[in-house]
Amino acid sequence: MESIETVVIGAGQAGLALSWHLSQRRCEHLVLERARIAERWHSQRWDSLYFQFPNWSIELPGHPPYAGGPPDAFAHRSEVWGFLESYAAAIRAPVRCNTEVTALRRDGAWPARFRLVTPQGELRARSVVVATGPYQRGRVPLLQRGMPPEVMQIHACDYRNPDLLPEGAVLVIGSGASGCQIADELIEARRRTYLSVGRHQRTPRRYRGRDAFWWRRELGLLDQTATELPPERRMPPPLVTGVHGGYDVDLRQSAARGLSLLGHLQDISDGRLHFGDDLETILRGGDRSLEEFAARIDAHVARAGGLDVEPAPDRPCVPARTMAHSPAQLDARADRIGSVIWATGYSFDFGWIELPEVFDAAGAPIHNRGIAEMPGLYFLGLPWLHKRKSSFLVGVGEDAAHIAAAIADEAS
Repeated sequence: MESIETVVIGAGQAGLALSWHLSQRRCEHLVLERARIAERWHSQRWDSLYFQFPNWSIELPGHPPYAGGPPDAFAHRSEVWGFLESYAAAIRAPVRCNTEVTALRRDGAWPARFRLVTPQGELRARSVVVATGPYQRGRVPLLQRGMPPEVMQIHACDYRNPDLLPEGAVLVIGSGASGCQIADELIEARRRTYLSVGRHQRTPRRYRGRDAFWWRRELGLLDQTATELPPERRMPPPLVTGVHGGYDVDLRQSAARGLSLLGHLQDISDGRLHFGDDLETILRGGDRSLEEFAARIDAHVARAGGLDVEPAPDRPCVPARTMAHSPAQLDARADRIGSVIWATGYSFDFGWIELPEVFDAAGAPIHNRGIAEMPGLYFLGLPWLHKRKSSFLVGVGEDAAHIAAAIADEAS
C-alpha cells in the first residue's frame, strides 16, 4: 500500500496554495484531485460567468498575480481555471488527477494515521488536509417535491446557458449573486423570468472611483475573523457581478427590463407556489445596506485623509422607488413554467469522511483555524475558516501558510 507523509484532497486554489507552502518547508505530500485541476471552475459554473472580484485580487503564494487583463477588469471563468492550471505547473505541485477519495478512515499502522480509499487503490498518510472547496453540494429545499414532474428543476451549479433550458417561463429561487446574475442573463435572452427574492446585501460595483472589493479590503472587512463576527451577525454576501465589465446589481432596474420579482418562497403544493408579501420590505433592506456601505466609506475617507479616491457623489445612491404589487401565488402549469433554477446556496458534503467525531451536529467540521481536534487532520478553503477572506483567492494563501506550519511542526 502506498504511504505518503501528507495527502491534500482537492486541487483547487486551497490545495494548490498549500502545496506551495508545503514544498517551501520540504514536506513530502501528494495532492489528490477527483477530476481536473480547478474542476468546479470547469464543470460547475455557467458559460458566461465572470469572476466577481477584480483581476488584481487573483493571486496565490509564490507566483506573480494574474496578468491576463487590466487590474480592475474581470476575468472569464476560463481565465480563472487557466490561471490555476498555470500555477500548478509553475510550482510543480504533485497533483494526481482523476483520483477521487471515496473514503477517509483511521488507520492503526503507525506512523500512518489515516487510510484513503480511491478507485485506484488505498493510500496511507500521517496527515490529511481536506481542501475540497467552499461549494460542495447544491442545497435544494424539500418543498421542491411539490412541483409537477414535467417541470425541469436544477441547482444553479448545473445551469449553463438559456438555450439549454426547456421552453416556457423560468423561475429562479434565490437572490444571491448567482440567482441575480442568472436572472439577468435570462431576461437578456428574452426569456420570461421570475425571481423569488430573499434577504440580500446590495453594494455599488464602484464607488468614489474604486471597486467595492478594494473598499472592503481598505475598511478591513476582509480580515474580520470568525470570532469577531459570529454567524448570527453575518450579512449575506454582497450582490456583485463581473459581467459587462462589472455593474451595480439593482433588482428594481432588472424589473424595469422585464424581470418579474416575487417575495420569498413559502411553500409549493401540487404545482402552486406561494410567496410572502414581503418584496418591498426585502428590497428596502437591500437599499439600506447599500446606503450604509457608502456612508461607511465616506466616514473612513474623512478619518483617514490622503486616500486617492474621487469625491463623494452629490446624488444619493438609492433613489426612492416603490415596486408594484407582486403576485402572491404562481401556478406552474397555468403560468407555463418550464424550469426552476434553485440558487439556494450550498451545503457541506463530507459523507465520505468516516470520522464522525470531527463534525458538529450540523455536519460542519470542528476546528480551530483549520486544525481539527483529531491529530493530523486539517481543513482548508472553507468560508470563514479563520477570516472573511479565507475562501477567496486573495485570502486562502494566509490560511495555507498556517496549516503548512502546523503540519511541519507536528512532523518535527
